[in-house]
Amino acid sequence: MARDYVTGKTTQFGRSHTHHRGVAGGRWKKRAPKTNRTFKPNLQTVTIIENGTKKKVKLAAKTLKRVKKDIVDGKKPVVKLAYLPSNLQKIVDDRKVAQSKTKKSSVKKATK
Repeated sequence: MARDYVTGKTTQFGRSHTHHRGVAGGRWKKRAPKTNRTFKPNLQTVTIIENGTKKKVKLAAKTLKRVKKDIVDGKKPVVKLAYLPSNLQKIVDDRKVAQSKTKKSSVKKATK
């Protein structure tokens, strides 16, 4: 059974039933039928960097969305993606440039 690398999400089992209203008194023949079904997480294969090496793992789409949001917000994500989409790569590069400028300006102020 497939499993999310970070959260450990796997297939869950449950029941689904029709929107049949039934009859007052709950007579068995008129009850809405319920059938067993599975709920599977939306797993995506991605490459992450762990301990300096690239590793292919399965992440749920919800986890992947959280990682991308953390990158945009400037927080430390749970896992480091090896290949960032171009829009996220631009954000990371712009942030690095801004940090290097602030470091240079603070060094100049300290020397004066």
